[in-house]
Amino acid sequence: MSAEILTEEFEVLESIYPTELSIISDREIQIDVEPDETIDGEHPFKLQLSVHYPDEYPDDLPHLTLVAIEGDLEDTERENLLESLTEVGEENVGMAMTFTLVSHLREQMTSLVRKRADQLMAEETEKERLAIEVKSGSSHYQAEEARTRGTPVTVESFKAWKIKFAREMAQRKAKDEEERLRALSSKEREEWKRAATRPTGRQLFEKNKNLEHDDDSFVEEGTVSVDISQYDRSQLRAHEDDDDDRVHFSDSD
Repeated sequence: MSAEILTEEFEVLESIYPTELSIISDREIQIDVEPDETIDGEHPFKLQLSVHYPDEYPDDLPHLTLVAIEGDLEDTERENLLESLTEVGEENVGMAMTFTLVSHLREQMTSLVRKRADQLMAEETEKERLAIEVKSGSSHYQAEEARTRGTPVTVESFKAWKIKFAREMAQRKAKDEEERLRALSSKEREEWKRAATRPTGRQLFEKNKNLEHDDDSFVEEGTVSVDISQYDRSQLRAHEDDDDDRVHFSDSD
């Protein structure tokens, strides 16, 4: 490695990174690196890139290490960043590559910050979705429980329901009869109306039942009431003999 080449590169790096560059020795430097872009709400993120130059630099790749100064850096993230830097270094073998490596690292750090932000947003969205789902499920359960539990029945509510039910049944019956009449002919419709005005068996039964308890309406005027207990046995026997003297007809004659 030509000392002059490395000295020239250090001078260029000092002009670009006056506050970020630290020269540890003639073969080692440290540069504080931040992402190209910052995202609102994200924690500060800064890494320290250590570069140790081998004797055959720039024909051989420098040895690189990464340490988090601000923020966190997981092992897998560190490995991915170093692997990406190695690929860029291999593409620039034979040339001064430190600036190129630092620029690439800044871009990769920006992508990492964006990925973290997207992941955090996705997690927050999922939490909100689950919270809404749980809340909705709880509300649904409460509504279902209230529905299945029902409303306590009182005398007043039962009467109101009975009146409403009777009204609905009457309306349904009237509607059914109207539809049935509409399908009949004029003659059939008249016959149906006459049949509808005839008393039902129940009505006749109720009428006869009332007559049994109404003596004035049941006994015709002028009818003599007969008390069989007033007849003695001889009178009853004579009455039977009279019946025997009568001519009887038989179906067999």
